[in-house]
Amino acid sequence: MKHQGLDQLQTLAKIGQDHPRLMPRERRLQRWVALLEADPYRVLSTLHETEYLPQTKRDALRCNNSALSIAFSDPILRAAGLQNDTYGEAKRFFELSDRQLHRIVCDSQFGAIVSAAKTARFLRVKHVESGNGFLARLRALFA
Repeated sequence: MKHQGLDQLQTLAKIGQDHPRLMPRERRLQRWVALLEADPYRVLSTLHETEYLPQTKRDALRCNNSALSIAFSDPILRAAGLQNDTYGEAKRFFELSDRQLHRIVCDSQFGAIVSAAKTARFLRVKHVESGNGFLARLRALFA
């Protein structure tokens, strides 16, 4: 065992805390929101009728220029463990239920296309700033 000074240990501890594999769920979601908000007028494609597909087909579902592909294009989220831009991988990585992810990326919620700003706002209200208080419910109503 090698003896290390307090300064060295504090440096190692900071590196460990910032390691992408240790990124908590809330930070992953915040990062996704920030990526969407970086280009708010970008028009995103939605996934078609996710609720009617069998689980195996739903998990493999993807499309170019979706909110999921925006997340996968980010090197920090990929380093944190996002393996691809499929529905199933996003569900696993962002720790979302089928119902939650369906409401974020399905065409039955927003139509065939949606702005990045609208998706970001929905994500922020429902999953980042969520709570049971009056203001949280009011924000959810307008999202």
